[in-house]
Amino acid sequence: MKLTIFAATGGIGRHVFDQAVAAGHDVTAVVRNPASLAGEARIVTADLATAEPAVLASAVTGSDAVLSGLGPRNPRSEAGITSQGTRAIVAAMQDAGVRRLVVVSAAPIGTVPSPGRPNPPAHDPGDGFFMRHLGSRFAGAMFRAHYADLALMEDIVRESGLDWTISRPPRLTDKPLTGAYRTARGQNVRGGVTVSRANVAHHMLAMLEQPGTIHQVFGIAD
Repeated sequence: MKLTIFAATGGIGRHVFDQAVAAGHDVTAVVRNPASLAGEARIVTADLATAEPAVLASAVTGSDAVLSGLGPRNPRSEAGITSQGTRAIVAAMQDAGVRRLVVVSAAPIGTVPSPGRPNPPAHDPGDGFFMRHLGSRFAGAMFRAHYADLALMEDIVRESGLDWTISRPPRLTDKPLTGAYRTARGQNVRGGVTVSRANVAHHMLAMLEQPGTIHQVFGIAD
């Protein structure tokens, strides 16, 4: 499969890149700094905040699918990056006629209001007592601007007209790939507190082979 991976040097994106190359996919990686990448892949250097549309269109043209691990390295100081970059990715895909898109969001976003979802539910059905009453409030206070940006990103994806899938992991860890994770369609995983970045990447790639995941949101947890 021919894949384009955005933010391929990031926490999740690097795992997507490594796993895709190891699986024998034809990979194009779009990154700001390609120095740390190795392997059999085409590299496109671009900053999504300033990239020329033609550069991004060339990166996705001919791809079977696009995967984005885009997100701020510091969620408390770089809010806005994910929605801005995703808007550029969607525009490039639309121009190039590429339809399949898988992106990463976060577990709390189902309850965060956005222009497209001004009245979300107060609680995610997969959240237990702690997350409903304590964890979500603490996280919301810490990362309010970041979560608002992710909610806007999800709006952009939903309204894109593309064949999209959104992954919503909880707290990310650097534990190794196991493939032994749980998923839930349309809600967070019951009792799911953490998940490894490697397992999130594995699930993103696996969903490309599953037509039933199109236009769906998935919770994932170890």
